[in-house]
Amino acid sequence: MAANESPSGAPDFEVEVFQNQYLPMGGREVHAVATVTAKGEVSGGAARGGLAAEVILVDTSGSMDFPGTKLSSAKHATKAAIDALREGTLFAVVSGTGMASMVYPAEERLVVLDAHTRREAKRAVDRLRARGGTAIGQWLLAAKRLLAPYPEAIRHAILLTDGKDESETAADLAAAIEQCQGVFTCDCRGVGTDWVVAELRQVASGLLGSLDIVAEPANLVADFTAMIENAMGKAVADVALRLRTPGSARVKFVKQVRPSIEELTHRRQDAGPNIGDYPTGSWGAESRDYHVCLEVEPGDIDDPVRVGLVSLVSRAADGSETELTRIGVFAEWTDNEELSTKISKEVAFYTGRAELAQAIQEGLEARRDGHESAATAKLGRALDLAKESGDEHTAKLIKNVVDEDPVTGTIKLRRKVSDEDEMTLDTASVKTSRLRTS
Repeated sequence: MAANESPSGAPDFEVEVFQNQYLPMGGREVHAVATVTAKGEVSGGAARGGLAAEVILVDTSGSMDFPGTKLSSAKHATKAAIDALREGTLFAVVSGTGMASMVYPAEERLVVLDAHTRREAKRAVDRLRARGGTAIGQWLLAAKRLLAPYPEAIRHAILLTDGKDESETAADLAAAIEQCQGVFTCDCRGVGTDWVVAELRQVASGLLGSLDIVAEPANLVADFTAMIENAMGKAVADVALRLRTPGSARVKFVKQVRPSIEELTHRRQDAGPNIGDYPTGSWGAESRDYHVCLEVEPGDIDDPVRVGLVSLVSRAADGSETELTRIGVFAEWTDNEELSTKISKEVAFYTGRAELAQAIQEGLEARRDGHESAATAKLGRALDLAKESGDEHTAKLIKNVVDEDPVTGTIKLRRKVSDEDEMTLDTASVKTSRLRTS
């Protein structure tokens, strides 16, 4: 089933639902995967060529000098990012240590990018020096102060770090992320192998951004340029996935499952009786998948019932809303076992991907904690799941951490595993691609 009800002047949003609507008698769980696709761009306002606001957060702690190529590469990457910004973008560059300091402009504000400010900003970046500690929460709060005055803009930040968030508590970081939610999205990159994947994943997930490792500092320029180009391609700023359910139904969970797995259930904001909004951030021309699970009261046999309504809602800076598209989720109870036991291939695929991500993360954590038996079991299960889904790339990354006997299939942990291999697997665990239908 597919729907497209985008109003005039908005990007064309389409949503398609994949599910098996047939439940066994007494069945209470309805699973559906909603594929949301945005095509084109807004004809005005926050469109490509419209208002964008960007903050670049660069780690300049003392460790960025060891080796010195990290800081020099970070400078080159930041300047490349500035070059990739389109004319008229509001922007700022912030230096991150145990606090946040303005690099450009000197005052805590955003400036409009033009030939002059571009030149001045790059000169200021050249003067960066490494010193001090790391307090990522403080950097995020600085970005919030800079971006909050511009709710009409598509607001985005890049965050680069090379180390552990050692100059503040875990509670400080969590509180900062919570304060920044809904203000801007943030793509995170860790350079080298001395940073903590779980910390940056917390930031990226909380602020609806991407996470990746850049093990070689020389690769930062291409990565920063790609992130800015992606941000500049966003066409609509604030879109929510809205779920309407009848009084008897309850939302059990909502997850983004492509291009990465992100738990959204706890991010629900009530928008009315039996109506919940789940944030999806800003959109360009792209496609994403969401896995929805509803708990419902069993109905009568062979009586199809709409148990949910999925829609996309765009919010303007003044609080007004535009419904971009909507589609129903249905359930029908049957005593036909062949119908009720059939699983939607999309639901099965993404359920497996979520289990794969969990197995990888739990396996790596057990390995770091010295629990070899648990680590072997979890990573072995992850390898099986990767093979079953035909994911050769993830299977290859897992085999950088474990050895598999080619005859018996027995899994053993490798005694020597590089930090890069382990962190690459960890960051890749939540990345997903579309189900192959051929």
